[in-house]
Amino acid sequence: MRRLFVLAFTLLTSPAWAQSVEPREGWVTMDSDKPYAELIDAVKAAAGHNKLGVVTQAGPTGAAASRGVTIPGNRVIGLFNNVYAVRILGLSTAAMIEAPIRVYVTEEPDGTGFLSYKTPSYVFAPYVKEGGADLVAAASELDAIFLSVAQEAVE
Repeated sequence: MRRLFVLAFTLLTSPAWAQSVEPREGWVTMDSDKPYAELIDAVKAAAGHNKLGVVTQAGPTGAAASRGVTIPGNRVIGLFNNVYAVRILGLSTAAMIEAPIRVYVTEEPDGTGFLSYKTPSYVFAPYVKEGGADLVAAASELDAIFLSVAQEAVE
């Protein structure tokens, strides 16, 4: 019984290392040589350089630590631009549930950061019937902006 308790305690208090986000349809994934925390800062800086604002940030790492659980760094950063918000809102009220577009920074076992996100065109695809060609155009423009942010951040 003691052995089972020790095993359970070890598993609950050991770092939880999930795999990187695997490539999947509609996502961009990028390795980085930057440390996790540095990549977070780089994403925020690159967003500003590309006229996107940091709208939201969330991650379970700190809250888990306060409960005595160690997990790798994990941060979701919501980025958007009010010009696009107003434009998209005029095309599809429902589509705005998807804003801000989220960039996901995760910590690799070696301490480096890994960046991933769903492309805006993928995120807004369910609303194309309502928003039409103008929504497709806005999402395509955002695709290019988010790719610039990601490439700048990981460099």
